[in-house]
Amino acid sequence: LPCCLLPGSVQPAGGQADDGKRYICRAIPLSGDASCPVTLLPELNTGRQEEELRNTVMQLRETILQQKETISKQLGTINELTTKLSLCASATDDRKYDNGGSWGKEKQNTMGDVPRDPNDTIDSLGKTMQGLKDRLETLEQMRANISGTSFPSELRDLLQRRLGELEKQLLKKVSNLEEEKSMLSNATAAYRLKTESTLNALVERISELEKGGGDFKSPEQFKLSLPQRTNYLYGRITKSLPEMYAFTLCMWIKSSASPGIGTPFSYGVPGQANEIVLIEWGNNPIELLINDKVAQLPLEVRDGRWNHICISWTTRDGQWEAYQNGQKLGSGDNLAAWHPIKPGGVIILGQEQDVVGGRFDAGQAFVGELSQVNIWDRVLKPVEIQSMANCSSYIAGNIISWLASNVEVFGRGAFKRPLEMCQERLPNA
Repeated sequence: LPCCLLPGSVQPAGGQADDGKRYICRAIPLSGDASCPVTLLPELNTGRQEEELRNTVMQLRETILQQKETISKQLGTINELTTKLSLCASATDDRKYDNGGSWGKEKQNTMGDVPRDPNDTIDSLGKTMQGLKDRLETLEQMRANISGTSFPSELRDLLQRRLGELEKQLLKKVSNLEEEKSMLSNATAAYRLKTESTLNALVERISELEKGGGDFKSPEQFKLSLPQRTNYLYGRITKSLPEMYAFTLCMWIKSSASPGIGTPFSYGVPGQANEIVLIEWGNNPIELLINDKVAQLPLEVRDGRWNHICISWTTRDGQWEAYQNGQKLGSGDNLAAWHPIKPGGVIILGQEQDVVGGRFDAGQAFVGELSQVNIWDRVLKPVEIQSMANCSSYIAGNIISWLASNVEVFGRGAFKRPLEMCQERLPNA
């Protein structure tokens, strides 16, 4: 058996004197190479390596514990902020106007402990994620240092695998936090816009009440009277529409004109005078025009009585619905599908526009009375429409609300008059 001298490798066999030398012996074929085939390894200082390995493991354990604690805190922050945003949305939806109340000079925070600026929380999340990224860079640097250390290959591979797993976990958590931050920012912006829109409508209504409605019991309790079929009697809404992808138009209407009641509502924009038009001319049924596309509505309002009508539309597939006195009488689709309602136009009550704001045709003029013309930038629920039609509630439009200050009257013979009580307008009154 050829033997190779290898200090510090093998203990001598029993009964032999220890000469301070160590040998490794192995069997080889008779025709084989009798030279020593064993690669000599440098003598390792196991005590120093164990100490370094122990320190590295302790650092990794401390880092993992710190990351777990940070992740737990961020999850708590996200859950808390989600709860507060829900409270904010709930407070906005549940807010109603009290007829006996008044608008004080100092506005109270009615949203509990919801932060006034959600961007503070979002910035905090950003700082946290930056901290996680910094720690990740530290771990990567540590990993590079370990790769250069003269550890045994098995231990070095094990540490690198562990660091690789930890790196993947941190990257996943950073990605999740960034996604949460983006979603939180979008939700915050949406809630803020919704809250501001609701508060603006509320402030506007309260301001009208504080100024008084002139001869009317309240700012919305008036009607526009257009008694003759001419091209110079009409009303004009002082406000315009924003870009909309859905809307609901509701009004009280009274007419006995024949043939056809004319055009109670028209909205024209530059380049398209028939952006939104509600018209009944000749012996044709009432028609809804959007971007000059036409849908016939199953509505009958030429009975000389008050009728409550609502028309809703959404750009998605051009779906529309028509209600009369709280009941849905028809629906359809493919009406100007995927067309957004253009902003910045002119709303005319009682005339059809051939150009924006003018060139009226007396043959298409509305004859009768209109009241409570409101517009929302969403499709109202059937229960909301029914509650207005049966006089159980009044809902002002969040885009266009029926206020005496919002309606201008043109032409001698057109008037704004006090409106009958809602119960007196019901079909069975």
